[in-house]
Amino acid sequence: MNDVRGFCDPGFSAVREALAALLGKDDVGASAAVFIDGEPVVDLWGGYADANRSVGWERDTLTGVNSTTKNMIALCALILADRGELDLSAPVAAYWPEFAAAGKENVLVRHALSHTAGLPDLPGLTAVEDLYDWESVTAGLAAQAPEWEPGTAAGYHALTFGFLVGEIVRRITGRGLGEFFAEEVAEPLGADFHIGLSSDHDHRVAPLIPPPSLTDAYAASAPPGPDGTRRENTGAVVRVKDANSVPWRRAQIPAVNGFGNARSVALVQSVLANQGSAGGVRLLSPQGCEPAWQEVFRGDDRVLGTPMSWTVGFGKFGDTFGWGGWGGSLVVSDPGSHMTVAYVMNQMIDRDRQEDDRGMEIVMAAYSGLR
Repeated sequence: MNDVRGFCDPGFSAVREALAALLGKDDVGASAAVFIDGEPVVDLWGGYADANRSVGWERDTLTGVNSTTKNMIALCALILADRGELDLSAPVAAYWPEFAAAGKENVLVRHALSHTAGLPDLPGLTAVEDLYDWESVTAGLAAQAPEWEPGTAAGYHALTFGFLVGEIVRRITGRGLGEFFAEEVAEPLGADFHIGLSSDHDHRVAPLIPPPSLTDAYAASAPPGPDGTRRENTGAVVRVKDANSVPWRRAQIPAVNGFGNARSVALVQSVLANQGSAGGVRLLSPQGCEPAWQEVFRGDDRVLGTPMSWTVGFGKFGDTFGWGGWGGSLVVSDPGSHMTVAYVMNQMIDRDRQEDDRGMEIVMAAYSGLR
C-alpha cells in the first residue's frame, strides 16, 4: 500500500512522488511535511504502522523519532534565552551549582548545546533502565570530569545532550523538559509531538521496525573514527526493543524519546525557520532564532568521526540546520526560504549495511517546489 494520503500544494508534487517511491521500495509506513512561512504546504502519509502490514499508517499515527527529538530540546533552550531567563554564554553551574565539580566550572551553556562540553558518555550506566532515573543520571553528570577542555573539541552527546539541557531547563523553570515543551511549545502551536508519551497515546504508536535482516535486538553503534577504529560504546546500549517498550515511552530521555510525525516535527521547527512564529503563534523573537544557525564549532567530531559544524543545538549544513534520528527520521530548516522539511518513518535502516538517503530525497523534492 504505497498510496499517499493527505494534501500537497501542486508546486510541491515532487514530494508526493518521492514519498510514494519510498513506500514502494524501502519504507513500511512514513510521513512527510513541508512548511513555508510557518504554514503547511505538504502534509502526507502512507503505508503501514506495523511490520506485518496489517494496520494502516493514519493521519495521526505517531512513532519514535529518536535523535530528531534534539531539535525540540534546542528550541526550548532558545525560548528561555530569548526571554532572558537563560544566558547561553553563562556557565552551566550558574543554574546548576553541583555541575561545577570535577573541573566543569567553565563549561558554558552553549558548550552543552553544541556537543562541545566534553561529556559524550554515561559510563556509570550499564542498562537502559538506568536512563529512566533522572536524578541519578544528572547527579552522575554533575560529578563527571570532561573528556576534553570544554569548547575546544566536539563529540556528539547522543544521550547526555538531553539530560544536560533538560536539567538546566528544570533548574530555571521548575519543570521537566517534557512538561516545559508540552506547555510552552506543543500546546500553543497545536503540535502533536511528545517528549515521553502517556498511555493515552499508546494506541496511535507505530513501533520502530529493525533494519532488514536484523532483529529488535539491533542497537545503535558508534561510527568509526578518523583512524578507522570504532569508539568504545560506554554506558547503556539502546536497542530497538527498548525504544519500542512502554517504560521507554513513559520515561524522560529527552535527547531521544520524542514521539511525533512529520507534520508535528515540521510545525514545531518551522518556528525557527520563520523568524520565531508558526501558524500565527509567536514563540520567540526573530533575533532569538539566530543561534540555531550561527556556528559554534567546526571540525572533526570525536564521536561521529566526521567533519561537523555545530550551532547552539543543531547541526549546520550549508545554509540549513537541523538533525535526524537513529534509523532515518530527519528535519531540515532553511531560514533563507522560511522552509522546514520533515520525514518520519517506522522502517529503520542500518547505515553500516545500506545507504539511507530517504530523508534527503524528501528534502530535495521540497526544494524543487521553491523554483
